[in-house]
Amino acid sequence: MRRVAVTGIGAVSPLGLTAKESWDNCTNAVSGVGPITLFEASDFLVQIACEVKDFDAKRYMTPAEARRRDRCQQLAATAAAEAMRHSGLQITEQNAHHVGVIISSAIGGIGTLENSVRVIDKSGPRRASPFTIPMMMPNGPSGLVAIDIGARGPALSVSSACASSSDGIGLAWQYIRSGMADAMLAGGAEATICSVAVAAFDRLGAMSRRNEDYSMTPQPFDKNRDGLVMGEGAAVLVLEELETARARGANILAELVSYGVTGDAYHITAPQENGAGGGAAMRQALQIAELDISAVDYINAHGTATLLNDAAETRAIKAVFGEHAHGLAVSSTKSMTGHMMGATGSLEALFCVQAIGAQLAPPTIHYQTPDPECDLDYVPNNSREMPIDVAISNSFGFGGHNSVLAFKKYA
Repeated sequence: MRRVAVTGIGAVSPLGLTAKESWDNCTNAVSGVGPITLFEASDFLVQIACEVKDFDAKRYMTPAEARRRDRCQQLAATAAAEAMRHSGLQITEQNAHHVGVIISSAIGGIGTLENSVRVIDKSGPRRASPFTIPMMMPNGPSGLVAIDIGARGPALSVSSACASSSDGIGLAWQYIRSGMADAMLAGGAEATICSVAVAAFDRLGAMSRRNEDYSMTPQPFDKNRDGLVMGEGAAVLVLEELETARARGANILAELVSYGVTGDAYHITAPQENGAGGGAAMRQALQIAELDISAVDYINAHGTATLLNDAAETRAIKAVFGEHAHGLAVSSTKSMTGHMMGATGSLEALFCVQAIGAQLAPPTIHYQTPDPECDLDYVPNNSREMPIDVAISNSFGFGGHNSVLAFKKYA
């Protein structure tokens, strides 16, 4: 099987408008939480979110393109353009059919759908925009980015709730390993901070309501955690077949060495209490890469700050890694970015690549009170310089979807 290199990264997140800015703020323990400004939320039980701040799509595309793209598509295009610039990959007539795009989303253009319903209710069906469907489609980000860059290889989107972009990156890895593609842009995009999504997620009992004092939320793995904070954004990785990347002189940031994927077959929204499905995905990823548990240095946890998830994920890590679990650095960067839904796995994969490059584990901020059910080393409140040769990223989604990516320092 062919090896897969990461040669470029791009991000637009609650922590910054580039991959570097996002990483710098992440490692400096900056919180992205603030009052919701994207819609009027004063009557909502949840009034806080992790928004992408100061994003103006017209700085990255023409005004006409911006009007015809949902916010999640705008974010995806911006992150993809940065990743392409960073990688130096050139798409030509000769290689276009060997370059693909998988930019995934759990929900797609829900903001467009919400606005369209309002227009039709107010003005009638003839006022519906002809761009509504292209702006709503969950596969819209992939299709538009493929058009933007001229990639004619595999182009699709994966929707597996909060594991969507992690699964998309894993599928892209499989395409390159098998020879179906030589390069893939893989990642995710989500823009769910709108009235429908915020109200609906709150009704699930999953969200923090600390509207008056949000300085200590979300709190992954902390005894006083009270739920997730919704985020938004996009992150894209350029993946290339290793020898092809080396031949063109690409800067290899890390290797993507494995992908594990399982299903719980248990409950549509709740994880198994013992975390068995997530644990099975971690084991699968390690087995495929022929990695011993002792080789893993850092885990970017799913870590949503919900009572059920954090305890279940901790149990899963302990079941897989045994005594080594207590020697691992495990952090939830959602403590800073919030939960970016289908895009969250791609940003956390990007953070794993950056952690390997910087030899620096990002923190879990807002960590104050240990929970007996969550008793690992969560890199509390401050980044940690440490050797990181292997990092894994956990993403678990509604529907019982479990996705794990393993990255390794290139040598």
